[in-house]
Amino acid sequence: MVIEVEKGGGLPANADKILIEKSLAGDTLAFEELVRRYETKVYTVAYRFMGNHADAADLAQEAFIRIYKSLGKFRGEAAFLTWAYHITANICRDELRKRQKEAPVVQERPEQDRILAAHQVSLEELAEQNELKGNIQKLLGNLSEDHRLILVMREIQGLAYEDIARQLECTVGTVKSRLSRARQALKEQVLAHRELFPEGLW
Repeated sequence: MVIEVEKGGGLPANADKILIEKSLAGDTLAFEELVRRYETKVYTVAYRFMGNHADAADLAQEAFIRIYKSLGKFRGEAAFLTWAYHITANICRDELRKRQKEAPVVQERPEQDRILAAHQVSLEELAEQNELKGNIQKLLGNLSEDHRLILVMREIQGLAYEDIARQLECTVGTVKSRLSRARQALKEQVLAHRELFPEGLW
């Protein structure tokens, strides 16, 4: 599949639109090109949800199958990648729900809030350090499905609040509130596993 490049060597701004139209017309090579363009990003989102490569690979493949079957429903209201992320996230959520077991009840501890406020853990700083990514992934796996979902959408996918609100069918204010609670939950996980992170953070 060949798409004519613009002057300067870049792909045309409407490359996705062209590939989608050709795919809908039965051009399988066009869809294969879409897969090549986004397979790494889709896989990364699946991995952030599932926490292991085998499940991520299976669910990323399932996501592209669903994307192909649903391509006619894509209206271009959001970027194709955002739409693909949404489908991938839904597939991962469904799979997690199948596996979900009753989580133990954790009593809130006032002193933990004090420690959190004192240390001001920066998730962004942690995520930027390659050697810590694996540890952050482990902690994501300890979170509830809802907390993991909104963190992946915002921190990993980089979606705007408005896009998240549209996908979750809630208000932007609700998104911000859920994200705040999810970040707090992850910070608590970081504090509970301090040995995984540099002492300088504490």
